[in-house]
Amino acid sequence: MEEEKPLYEEKQYLGYNQLSMLRRLSLALFCFALYWWKTTNGRNGDLFFWLGIGIIVISIILLFVLHIKIRVFKTFLELDGLWTARKVKIDLRSIRKIEKKPYSKYHLNNAVFNLHLNGLISFYTGGNDAVEITDGEGTPYRIGTQRANELEKILKDLISR
Repeated sequence: MEEEKPLYEEKQYLGYNQLSMLRRLSLALFCFALYWWKTTNGRNGDLFFWLGIGIIVISIILLFVLHIKIRVFKTFLELDGLWTARKVKIDLRSIRKIEKKPYSKYHLNNAVFNLHLNGLISFYTGGNDAVEITDGEGTPYRIGTQRANELEKILKDLISR
């Protein structure tokens, strides 16, 4: 049996999370500043230089590490995470409400996968917008996405059938 092709697919990578990137680059700049200070005062600061280079290399590698894969099929929505995370499947027949909204009032947010907090289940890597889905049991799922309009439209089209 041939696998069904997704109607919508989006991949989000860890390296694009703004808060994590800001942390890594601040730490690398601190290492380079410490290296400069040590060398201008006649001390050996090579360790800080190589540490800063290592942090930048790790940041570049994280641009290729998949965090969330969102796929929409005819009957379900699938959220697949990192290596140890379980796939989350949401049956489209059980969805009561779909709406596009801002992911958070804050500009910088941590990357999360299947975070249960205050009755809300969150999935986020990057972007400002989210699609919030409420299932038949009243459980809200907030899915951060860079293409919120497209995801909302395809989900509403599938629900109205």
